[in-house]
Amino acid sequence: MRWSNTLIPTIKEVPADAEIPSHQLMLRAGLIRQLMAGAYTYLPLGWKAIQKAAQIVREEMDAAGAAELHMPALQPIGLFERTQRKEAFGSVLIQFNVPRGNRQIPMALGPTHEEVVTDLISHCISSYKQLPLTVYQIQTKFRNEERPRFGVLRTSEFLMKDAYSFSSSVKQLDEIYDRMYRAYCRIFARCGLKYLPVEAESGPIGGDASHEFMIPADNGEDSIVYCEASGYAANMERADTGRTSPEIVTSSNAAALEKKSTPEATSIEQVSKLLGCEPSQMIKTLIYLADGEPVAVLIRGDHEANEGKIRRALSASSVELADDKTIQQVTNAPTGFAGPVGIKCKIIADHDVPVIENAITGANEADAHYLNVNVGRDYQLETTFDLRNAEAGDPCPKSGEPLTIVHGIEVGHVFKLGTKYTEALDANFLDEKEKRHPIIMGCYGIGVNRIVAGLAETRHDENGLIWPLSIAPYEVLVIPLNVKDDEVMQTAERYYNELKAAGVDVLFDDRNARPGVKFKDADLIGIPYRVVIGGKGLQKGEIETKWRTAENAEMIALDAGIRPVLEALESRKAEEYQAANVPE
Repeated sequence: MRWSNTLIPTIKEVPADAEIPSHQLMLRAGLIRQLMAGAYTYLPLGWKAIQKAAQIVREEMDAAGAAELHMPALQPIGLFERTQRKEAFGSVLIQFNVPRGNRQIPMALGPTHEEVVTDLISHCISSYKQLPLTVYQIQTKFRNEERPRFGVLRTSEFLMKDAYSFSSSVKQLDEIYDRMYRAYCRIFARCGLKYLPVEAESGPIGGDASHEFMIPADNGEDSIVYCEASGYAANMERADTGRTSPEIVTSSNAAALEKKSTPEATSIEQVSKLLGCEPSQMIKTLIYLADGEPVAVLIRGDHEANEGKIRRALSASSVELADDKTIQQVTNAPTGFAGPVGIKCKIIADHDVPVIENAITGANEADAHYLNVNVGRDYQLETTFDLRNAEAGDPCPKSGEPLTIVHGIEVGHVFKLGTKYTEALDANFLDEKEKRHPIIMGCYGIGVNRIVAGLAETRHDENGLIWPLSIAPYEVLVIPLNVKDDEVMQTAERYYNELKAAGVDVLFDDRNARPGVKFKDADLIGIPYRVVIGGKGLQKGEIETKWRTAENAEMIALDAGIRPVLEALESRKAEEYQAANVPE
């Protein structure tokens, strides 16, 4: 491609409304332009990078045994009603009525395609002999993002690869899940991303049934609990700690139980301020409904409860905070004054709770709290559980070393769905005995936009983008220093044409611009390798080559033609592939 024939509107200054490096650089390098909040046009450089990422995704999905299809973005709202996701999506679901004749047809723009693909399979699959099956697409999704920000990292319209597997057994699902997991590792490694497979909250099948793939980045919106020593990584919802249950005995320093008036003090902050204590000296008593049954969950006052861990500790299918009526029934008090002393329901506690000596808790009485509450004497526990969010400094569950909290950008997610959608949409199969069962599903998503934005966020310097060869819009940039010099232009044209003929993705900067402008733009757009042709070099029988990140240029013989360029590219591709540690 000739620079003069394409659209690369570079910007010298940092746009005022661009918050993070990826947004700034994608705008400055001419990859994107905003149409409105949450919607971007991908310009030629940006779209080429997107297409290269998509091609890597396609190659690895095909190699993992998935078949590509294409489903409509326009979806009937009735499918979301059948799966009860219309209400669950809320305002995120972009829905509207379309007039057809004298009727109004309710529709939605697809935020995802579980309903559509399950409806398709319900009409196409009937026997176990047709399973397992995995299909995928690369398709535009639409979600009414209330706070679009960070450029293309959080938008209302985005490009996603979504795959769906259909199995007749959990064993089949496990095999596909493992293939998809390995394929994801290969995809992100080939794209040049530093990524972490992060344990995420499991679905209805349980076990290690969900992983998010994160790019560690300072501006990432997700928090990752990470241990460098063991490689353990999990999102905040799923992260375990290496804490264990302490010895549950009454403290020898236990003071007499005392009731204190705490009018209208219902929060940890209010009570600690009123009583002049630290939140860590308090025990939060949270009333949950676990499969409809009330349970009191005890957490240290300065910690946050983790509902996923609570659900797993109780072996419950669902857990939700109890309503005011239930809280009144089990505590004889309004919300905000619950405590373990005399409470009328089951109690479970986090590991940190029984070691709090002379704790402060709600008194199960309006406007009152207890002081000097101690386990064994005032309330009973048989054991404890890991029930709170992990924090920096907690021991790693694998190595015991201190955990750290890092930020990350989610680029992919693999998840064992189970039968939620197939039961709702009647997608069943007949087994060997002609017995009907719901098909077991898995889903596997990749944000293709986020691959490119993640690279921009994590691979740049003060001069601009630094693309890996695999995703770079162009591999080579040919720069003639003086377009009015016939010999320079003839040589540049020859290199350009020969590189194209050799299959190299090459951009020819044929602009009549100063060398300094061309070099600045070359660094900004980040093309990995540049070939510079100038009059002085030609007089010596040389041309200049330079990698984007190299300090110094190298001179190669003119009479060697494009061979040294091709050799340099092949060598760098091999280096990048080896450095990426692509899983076999």
